[in-house]
Amino acid sequence: MRDLLEAASAVADDAVGLRRDIHRHPELGLDNPMTQQRIVDALDGLPLTVSTGDGITSVVADLDGGSDGPTVLLRADTDALPMTEDTDDDFCSTVAGRAHACGHDAHVAMLVGAARLLADRRGDLAGRVRFMFQPGEEGSGGARVMIDEGVLDGVDRAFALHITPNIPIGRAACRPGPILASADTFHVTVTGRGGHASTPYLCTDPVPAMAAMIGAVQTVVTRQVDVFKPALVSITHVAAGTTTNVIPETAFFEGTIRAVSERSRTVVTDGIRQACVQIAAAHGCTADVRLEAGYPVTVNDADQAGRVGAVCEATLGERSYISLASPMMGAEDFSYVLREVPGALAFLGVCPADVSDPLAAPPCHSNRMRLNEDGLVHGIALHAAMALDG
Repeated sequence: MRDLLEAASAVADDAVGLRRDIHRHPELGLDNPMTQQRIVDALDGLPLTVSTGDGITSVVADLDGGSDGPTVLLRADTDALPMTEDTDDDFCSTVAGRAHACGHDAHVAMLVGAARLLADRRGDLAGRVRFMFQPGEEGSGGARVMIDEGVLDGVDRAFALHITPNIPIGRAACRPGPILASADTFHVTVTGRGGHASTPYLCTDPVPAMAAMIGAVQTVVTRQVDVFKPALVSITHVAAGTTTNVIPETAFFEGTIRAVSERSRTVVTDGIRQACVQIAAAHGCTADVRLEAGYPVTVNDADQAGRVGAVCEATLGERSYISLASPMMGAEDFSYVLREVPGALAFLGVCPADVSDPLAAPPCHSNRMRLNEDGLVHGIALHAAMALDG
C-alpha cells in the first residue's frame, strides 16, 4: 500500500488549498452551509452519488467499486469552535470568535483527497465507500442526526481520523476498546436563606454546603469508581454572592464528568446527585442537581483497531503505528457510529515542523493550535487504505 502515499501526494496541493479555504471561513454547530458547498464543489466531477442532509448541512457521497464487497464508511467532521485564533498563519480565520482549532478543516480536506484517490482506483475497490461529511461534532451531536437520516444504512464497518499536533508527523495512534471518554455535565444550585454576614446564625449559608459538595464529588471518583475503569470530575464554574457583607440565598457550581466505561459513568452521575442532596440536607439547605448526558464512550472494535495498526504500518511504514496504552479523556460523537457498526477512530500526528517535542505543541482547542500540512498526505493515504483493505 506504499504506492498510496505517492498517489496521495499528487492531490496534496488541492487538499492544502481546500483546508486553508475552509480554515478562513469557519462555521459552527449543525449549520455549515458554506463548508457544505465547498465539499460539494470539491467532489464535483467524481463518479460519486452525492446527497445532502435534510436537517443539517451534511454531505454523504457513495463510491461504488468494481466488484462486490463491504460498505466502508469514512467520516470527517466539518464544524469549528467558538473561539479566537491567535496564530501567525496567513490563512487565519476571517470570522471573529470562530476558529478551526480542532482540525476539522484538515479532516474535510483529507477525506475529499481520499475520495479523489479512490475514484481513480475504483476498479481495485470491492464494495462501496461512503464518505460522511458531518457538521456539529463540537457538542451538537451531528453524527446522531445523520444516523437518524440513514447514513449507516448498509454500512459494514466505519473509520475516522482525528489529527493531533501532539503526535509526531508520519505516525498514527489507536487502541482496541475505549479510546475516548463519555462527556456529561452537572449543574448544582444550593439554596439556603440569605442575610447579613455578621449574623450567620440567623441565616442558612449555602456557601459552606457548596464547598463540602465540591470536595465530596471528588471522593465519589476516588472511592466508588474502579481504578482500572477511570473517571474524572472537573469543577469548572463556581458562583455565589455579590459582596462581602451579604450571605447569599443561593450558590451554584457546575462541571464535567468523563468516564471510559458506561458503568463508571453511571456510578459517578448517581454519586454526585446523592452526595449533593444529602450534604445540602445536612447543612439545612436544598440542592437542585441537574445532570445532562453528553456523548457516550468512544469504543473501538478490537478487530477494526487491529486493522488500523496493520494498514498504518503497510501504508506509512514500519514504526509508524502507536498502540495507545490507555484511553484519552476527550469525547467524540463518532461514538454514536461505533455503537451501531464495528469500526475505529485513530489519531494522526501533525506536529508542526518547528516544534521538536510534540507534547509541547499547542493542542487541539488551543487558540495557538497549528498543524503540519505534510500530514494531510498521510491522512489521505490512510483513509484510502482502510477502504481498500480486505
